[in-house]
Amino acid sequence: MRYTVSVRDAHAHLFEITLRVAQPAKNQRLSLPVWIPGSYLVREFSQHLQQLRAWQNDQPVPLKQLDKHRWQAQAEAGVPLELRYQVYAFDASVRTAFLDASRGFFNATSLCLRVLGQEDVAHALEIATSSATAGWQVATGLTPQKVDGAGFGHYFAESYDELADCPVEMGRFWSAGFTAGGVEHRFVVSGAGDWLDGERLIEDTRRICETQIAFWHGKQPPPFSRYVFMLHASADGYGGLEHRNSTALICQRADLPRPPAPGDKPVALKATDGYTTLLGLISHEYFHTWNVKRLRPAEFARYDYDTENHTGLLWFFEGFTSYYDDLMLRRAGLIDDAAYLQLVTKTINQVQQTPGRLVQTVAEASFDAWVKYYRVNENTPNATVSYYTKGALVALCLDLTLRAEGHSSLDAVMRELWQRCEGGPMRETDLLRALKRLGRRSYEGEIAAWVHSTDELPLSSLLQDQGVKVTHDKAPLAQQLGLRVSEANGVLQLKTVLRGGAAEAAGMAAGDEWLGVEFASPAPGTAPEAWRIHKLDEIPALRAQRAQLTALMSRDRRLVRCALNWPTTSHAVRLAVEDASHLATWLAA
Repeated sequence: MRYTVSVRDAHAHLFEITLRVAQPAKNQRLSLPVWIPGSYLVREFSQHLQQLRAWQNDQPVPLKQLDKHRWQAQAEAGVPLELRYQVYAFDASVRTAFLDASRGFFNATSLCLRVLGQEDVAHALEIATSSATAGWQVATGLTPQKVDGAGFGHYFAESYDELADCPVEMGRFWSAGFTAGGVEHRFVVSGAGDWLDGERLIEDTRRICETQIAFWHGKQPPPFSRYVFMLHASADGYGGLEHRNSTALICQRADLPRPPAPGDKPVALKATDGYTTLLGLISHEYFHTWNVKRLRPAEFARYDYDTENHTGLLWFFEGFTSYYDDLMLRRAGLIDDAAYLQLVTKTINQVQQTPGRLVQTVAEASFDAWVKYYRVNENTPNATVSYYTKGALVALCLDLTLRAEGHSSLDAVMRELWQRCEGGPMRETDLLRALKRLGRRSYEGEIAAWVHSTDELPLSSLLQDQGVKVTHDKAPLAQQLGLRVSEANGVLQLKTVLRGGAAEAAGMAAGDEWLGVEFASPAPGTAPEAWRIHKLDEIPALRAQRAQLTALMSRDRRLVRCALNWPTTSHAVRLAVEDASHLATWLAA
């Protein structure tokens, strides 16, 4: 298979793709994937494909569309077949494709048709240069064959799977390299200003990579020969998608590190700093290089690009990765104990403030990712739990239990799984066997309670045993009321009404605009006292000590009164260092 990708019209956001099939089958079938591995939602990439045409011996070949993403070319067997088409690319996420006059980015799952029956033969990709790409560079994890100094030219993939797993970044970007674990790494950043502190970004990323390579392999080399980070900085974006030897990342431009002003001293990172959030994202996607790209669910032994690929193990592959991403920042020396515990606190409170944790198990959440996690609506927090956050807390509980019993740790379990499964497909039974061998007892009870039921996790006792002080603070007002709201331009709108909260009991509904509050007058026969509000935090001062108020709501332009009984104060968890020496054995290694 030989693909040529070129810029058809940057202002129209159109890539042009030419596919040459050397040995087509009779009536060769082709398809475009409906999803991209790592993002568990059918995204229908074929919606952006247009002007598909085919030829053999310079003669047109009829094409028949079979369904939403498959075509059949009425081709002769063994005669070279050429197809040409365009793809509209204007999705700035890491999952699809983007093109304008300043930048191009694509995943092959969005641009490259699969030649059915020939997915395992060699695939070549040419990234063509033109006047539209003058001054641009190319970055990708694909193996270069014949490329120019900017990276345009010919690349090689052993199969369609490898081609699909190597995104391509094109444009004018900042680029630098470093070595970690004896392997060359490249970091490219698009969309940043000249003020980017690239030296700091490279050094911090190198420390993350060195820490993770040592975690998995000690002093042995990692299972890849080079690695590419592709980061796009935008006004308000965030996200990442893992690949076998690269990752595509998006962050807010404001989260990038800046050098100190002349005369200023460098400011130490804080756990709430946006840059720390970016480092956590980098750590997360790099950890996936092992945990999901190689060690992966048995259901992912071979991807089916035509439909959903269900697994009940995303709590392990995404959740455990979410546990280790921030822990690796601590072990790399990029945050301190207090900052790390703040991040754990945030995760605990996110789960505790989700009523869906009592409705859906984290194993069910994994299986339902295709229809629930990526299809968020106003009821999502009431019906689902995140396999990222709950899975991270399951990992925390397993790690602290293993350590408290004195026989092993989750670190050792992860490495045992890598060896047991030979860095390949695994099942939940593999995890149970590794836990039993290293922990010297069965952990089936814990997995049943923490993963396959909606029981609460024993977080407080396990954390206190590790030198962590667990206290409770007053919850934010929205959480006390059982609400998630937006406050913009003087409009207070309800986004979610949480199950079992005071707002639900009062009859409030998602989509309501909260206009004001009304209080009954203590003097008989006098009008009630009413006030206009624009933000939630205006209410406590107006309420004073009164236990009940009437919320004045606008619902579908009708005015609605909701009698709200003020809730007793709910609490949020807060963690702090109590015994640093005890804590060090967990956080250090």
